[in-house]
Amino acid sequence: MTLPLPEPGAHLLIFAREPALGRVKTRLAADIGPEGALAVYRELLGVTAAAVQAARVPATVWLAEAPAPAADAARPRPEWPGLPWRVQPAAGDLGERMSHAFSEAFASGASRAVVIGTDCPGLTPELLLAAFDALAAHDVVLGPADDGGYYLLGMRELQPALFANKNWSTATVLPDTLADAARLGLSVAQLPVLHDVDSGRDLAKWRGTANQ
Repeated sequence: MTLPLPEPGAHLLIFAREPALGRVKTRLAADIGPEGALAVYRELLGVTAAAVQAARVPATVWLAEAPAPAADAARPRPEWPGLPWRVQPAAGDLGERMSHAFSEAFASGASRAVVIGTDCPGLTPELLLAAFDALAAHDVVLGPADDGGYYLLGMRELQPALFANKNWSTATVLPDTLADAARLGLSVAQLPVLHDVDSGRDLAKWRGTANQ
């Protein structure tokens, strides 16, 4: 079944890394080794790319660091066929880098922007479209992860406070983000809770679920 096209003005921001040995999933690599972590990351990239392709949302890939060797930014990365890519700013924490990507999206004409990572095997095109739909009636949309973070964040205009003073990669990120939104008087829609894969325990949980 073909999914409906998103409303005009939607733009998806994908935060990703080049699938290179020793440069991805370092927490997972501590449990299963760098080769195993790279294989899992490639699998997660495939899941994410398939969801993005099926959702047919205009998107930009934001790489954590420049590919090696340097590549032409006008040429799509093989993991993201057809999508333009940029390199995240070298300075700043995750929040500052996400804020930068949102700022560029809105400056380029987006009226609804959503950011995702590549750690969530439960991501579907339906969830991506639901996030953009939620922004028709809400200021912010969040996809909570079961580790206390989030796998998706969307907004209708840049809200810098949502990216400030966060202990990234901890269980406080989601509650702190919700608290900031409430303090600012922003309406928030929440998507279903999904599972991120960051460690060996996370991987075992995913494999157990997938094999049921």
